[in-house]
Amino acid sequence: MHAKFSAAFRRRGAHPCALALICLICLIACAEVPITHRQSLHLVPDSELLSLSYQEYNQVLHQSRLSTDPQKVQMVRRVGNRISQSAEAFLREAGQGASLKNYTWQFNLIEDEKTANAWVMPGGRAAVYSGILRYTVDDAGLAVVLGHEVGHAIAGHGNERMSQGLLAQLGGVALAVALSTQPQQTQGLFMAAYGAGANLGVLLPYSRLEESEADRIGLVLMARAGYDPRQAIPFWERMKSQEGRSQTPELLSTHPAPVTRIEDIRRHLPEALKYYKD
Repeated sequence: MHAKFSAAFRRRGAHPCALALICLICLIACAEVPITHRQSLHLVPDSELLSLSYQEYNQVLHQSRLSTDPQKVQMVRRVGNRISQSAEAFLREAGQGASLKNYTWQFNLIEDEKTANAWVMPGGRAAVYSGILRYTVDDAGLAVVLGHEVGHAIAGHGNERMSQGLLAQLGGVALAVALSTQPQQTQGLFMAAYGAGANLGVLLPYSRLEESEADRIGLVLMARAGYDPRQAIPFWERMKSQEGRSQTPELLSTHPAPVTRIEDIRRHLPEALKYYKD
C-alpha cells in the first residue's frame, strides 16, 4: 500500500524525507479488514470521524424529505436492524468487539425516487433512498444492499479513502486541521468517501478491491441475518441492466460494478452459504 502513495508523491516531486515519513505512516497506521485480513490505511482517529459523521448525517436528514410510507420505512429498519445485529455478532467472533462502542445504528429512508443509492457512515448512520427499492424488490434484495454498505463500514473503507484523500489532496494534514483550514473541501471529501457525495458533485469511487471485500463481507452478514445470499446475483443483474442508460443508479456511480462482479459473488457464495439457515 505504501508503494502506491510513495509513487504518487514522487510524481509531485516530494522531498525524500517526506516520502520516508509517508511510508512510515502507512506502515504504522493500519487496520485489519475482517474476513480478508488485509491491512488498510487508517490515518483518521475514530473519534474525529464519528464527530464529523454525526454532524454530516444530521445535515443530510435536515435537507432531505424522510419517507412517510410506514411499510417501506419498517422494511428498511427491519432489514437494517437484522444486518447490524449480524455485523455486531460477526465482529465479536472476529475479536473486534471493542469497535462496537463506536456504533449506534440508525436506518432512515429518504424519499427520493430519482436516486437509487444507499450508504452507511461511521457509527452506523445509514441512509436508503427510495429509488433503490425498485431494484431491491423485497427484504432479501435490500439485505444485499445494506449488507454491502455495512460491509464497507465495518471494513473501515471510508477511513481508508478519507486517509487517502487527506494524503493525496490535502497534503496529509490531520482531519481537524483540514476542517479548520479547508472546511468545504474536507466535508466534500468526507461525504464522497462514504458514497454520499453525488449531490456535492464529488465522486470518490471505491476501488475494485474494496468493492470485492464489501461484497464478500455483505454476503456473510446477510446469510448470518437469515437472508439467502444467492439473492445477491439477481439484484446485481437488475442493477447491471441499468448501466449505460440515461439515469444510471447512483449506487453504480459510487460503487463500480464491473462485468466480473457477479462471477466474484458466485465464487464467494459457498463461504456465505455456510452461515445461511433457511
